[in-house]
Amino acid sequence: MGEAIWKPHATVAALAERDGRFLLVKENVDDRIVFNQPAGHLEPGETLLEAVVRETLEETRYQFIPQALQGVYRYQPDESSPQTYLRFLFRGVVGDLVDGDLDQGIIAAEWFTYAQLLSCREQHRSPMVLQCIEDFRQCPGYPLDIISQEFA
Repeated sequence: MGEAIWKPHATVAALAERDGRFLLVKENVDDRIVFNQPAGHLEPGETLLEAVVRETLEETRYQFIPQALQGVYRYQPDESSPQTYLRFLFRGVVGDLVDGDLDQGIIAAEWFTYAQLLSCREQHRSPMVLQCIEDFRQCPGYPLDIISQEFA
């Protein structure tokens, strides 16, 4: 048997902007309160679009309608560890707020202006939070059909 193959964690994230405010989740991670886009891991048998819709609902209780693939990001929180995340960021709009409990660890879904995002930068879960917002502000994203429908 050969050497194990390194595999990054596949994740999805949602970026929604409404009236100049961006949707973030306030969450407790390792006993620290942080802010992040609604995000989570791709589950077996799930498409990327199904995953981002599910994760957004679980973390915010908002229905999310993806409109574009904003970008793909690779993040390694600790250079001494092989743990790496491959994030597929989707931009879209939120629809109805649905009754139910938020995912474990999520405290609240909150809307932030760009200035508020900058002022709480030290509380971002990772540098990807602000980078994703910057990319959103500079690029309209890519059509969803860039993702293969047959092999999504």
